[in-house]
Amino acid sequence: MDFDLDEPQRELRTLAAGLLDKEADPEAHEKTGEPYDARLWATMARAGLTGACLPEESGGAGLGPVEMAVLLREVGAHVAPVPLLPALVTGLTVGRHGSAAQKGRLASVVEGGAPYTYGVGGRVAVANGRLTGRVAGVPYAAQAAGLLVAAGDDVYVVRPEALTVQTTVVTLDDAPGELIAGAAHELGLLVRAALTATASGVLAQALKITTDHVRTRRQFGRALAEFQAVTMQIADVYIAARALDVAVWSGVFRLAAGLDADRDLAVAALHTADSALRALYTCQHLHGGLGLDVTYPLHRYFAWGKHAAHALGGAEAQLDLIGDLECSSN
Repeated sequence: MDFDLDEPQRELRTLAAGLLDKEADPEAHEKTGEPYDARLWATMARAGLTGACLPEESGGAGLGPVEMAVLLREVGAHVAPVPLLPALVTGLTVGRHGSAAQKGRLASVVEGGAPYTYGVGGRVAVANGRLTGRVAGVPYAAQAAGLLVAAGDDVYVVRPEALTVQTTVVTLDDAPGELIAGAAHELGLLVRAALTATASGVLAQALKITTDHVRTRRQFGRALAEFQAVTMQIADVYIAARALDVAVWSGVFRLAAGLDADRDLAVAALHTADSALRALYTCQHLHGGLGLDVTYPLHRYFAWGKHAAHALGGAEAQLDLIGDLECSSN
């Protein structure tokens, strides 16, 4: 399979990278106390990025999983504090499986309004279209315009007024939900693709920051890059970054083509939670104490990488999943 981006996808990457180079400030939301950078979110909406993968019925561009990965890789590389990941994941899910009315309600996201978010992996019971249970790890739960909850094979859209939110944990108590039949599996795949694509951008930029550091930092009269042990460690980080990239692109290209992407995305998730996370530890180690300095950018990349690993359930969960997939295919 050819993983090269086509011209529109390359142009989308250039647009996103250029905008984030100029506008992204990883500390912006911390300065204002807000959960994300609203100014950057509005700027991205004007550029058409918030609606890139939302359905055309919503005013979006109707792009697919590959374009989602292109955008989120740039968000990861810039550690840009915006809710693009849940916006694109939910937009693709509704765009592919939702009703016309459900698609129409996403129009506000295209214009820079609050995005929808998702809940997967929780314990939710459904009776007569009403949901009861708890879902953890819901991004931007308190700010979302709605929640897509996976329950069995289906997904339900729940309005924000029916949610009880505590940070990233959502409790549902006989909450009414609109059915999106048979979409739970794909929602889970899109979440995995989005998290791993973001992580690939995080690790790629952490590698660049670290490579620049060891080239210029001098110790004992020599650049750190001249020491063999440092060179070997940087090589390990590069290999981890490339392995993650290959798995991510393989998964999203298969997902876009309607092929089985479970194994590829499980492998990408394993790399995110294992070798990529260890590579980020190596980047910090090669910086010495500077890697932990909150005035230096590297600590943000480590935090984002660790968050992605936790959101995916960790390395052991991915190994279990890969084992189950292999057993089911034999």
